[in-house]
Amino acid sequence: MAYEAPKKPLFRKLDNYLLHVSDLEQAISFYRDRLGHSLIWRNAEAAGFALPETDAELVVHLRIGPETDILVDDADAAFQELLAAGAKAVEPPFDIAIGRCARVCDPFGNVLVILDQSKGTFTTDKEQNVVGVGPTRYPT
Repeated sequence: MAYEAPKKPLFRKLDNYLLHVSDLEQAISFYRDRLGHSLIWRNAEAAGFALPETDAELVVHLRIGPETDILVDDADAAFQELLAAGAKAVEPPFDIAIGRCARVCDPFGNVLVILDQSKGTFTTDKEQNVVGVGPTRYPT
């Protein structure tokens, strides 16, 4: 069976650029206090910062990175579509706090990280600590 291109693009937007850091508090100090990026959320192992000309985020994380995460409507369906198009599975879809995520390798050796916000987006308190997940900011 030949691959047929989807009727609409698979990728919605770049969701975030994620960097690995060894010290979360030092990373927050560097990106917020020294470079001027607004802290928009934080939890025990990661923090997200605003990028002023986009709704994509700069994220620092204690366990993973670097990677660029691409938003899709449905990570499970997008994973299958990518495999049908010739990508190779790196990590099948799995749950994350805001939805689902997966990793594939395109035919050129690039790892693509896809995620959806099927559970919503982070909600925070006045100090930007994540307190839950609420309705997604981006309509599907």
